[in-house]
Amino acid sequence: MPTSNHIDLVELRADGADAVRAARDFYTAAFGWEFTSYGPEYVDTSGSGTVLAVNGTTGDATLQAAPLAVLYVADLEAARDAVVASGGSIRHDIYGFPGGRRFHFVDPAGNELAAWSEDPDAA
Repeated sequence: MPTSNHIDLVELRADGADAVRAARDFYTAAFGWEFTSYGPEYVDTSGSGTVLAVNGTTGDATLQAAPLAVLYVADLEAARDAVVASGGSIRHDIYGFPGGRRFHFVDPAGNELAAWSEDPDAA
């Protein structure tokens, strides 16, 4: 179980399944990291010291070009409310993905991050 309110993963952007495969092959060859595949457009590894993911989901307006730090939180709605109350803004409200739910936010300095939690309805 990830620790609440800690950065859980860094997500790199790729342009589709071929780019995900190329990135996976690169990091495997260069650093020996082994990846878990969650379909052709998403892979991750914990061999990097933290979880590093490559996201090549096409047509997803929630994705950005820069690496994205993703925090794990125990209560997604409470985290969203705390972000807004603390002066942050919501870029993409809560949405589901295979394995959980997340939202993207922008801090007062303009940095975009995301927060995720398990989907309570998936049990």
